[in-house]
Amino acid sequence: MSSTKNVLAEGIEITGTIKFQNDMIIDGKVDGEIKSDQGSLTIGENARIKGDIKTGEVKLFGRVKGAIHAERCELKANSKLDGDITTGSLKMDEGAILSGKMQTGG
Repeated sequence: MSSTKNVLAEGIEITGTIKFQNDMIIDGKVDGEIKSDQGSLTIGENARIKGDIKTGEVKLFGRVKGAIHAERCELKANSKLDGDITTGSLKMDEGAILSGKMQTGG
């Protein structure tokens, strides 16, 4: 079974809901909800997301304005989240900014 990676490169803008399986990398702009049952989402340094994210795993390098619901979430240095996080596991690097409420575990 091969692992499929979906890429939304810098310079691409999407308005609407994105649904994916497996892995997705976003480095462009999204105005809308991003959903995956068990997928892994990487939000690149150039990414600007406005909308809620519901997925298995999120690695945030860029900017998100909206709530994140994930089993596992990493906020990398220089990332910014303006919204709430609900996650089973959270890792937050020095320099990451979270403006919202955080709920972890269970």
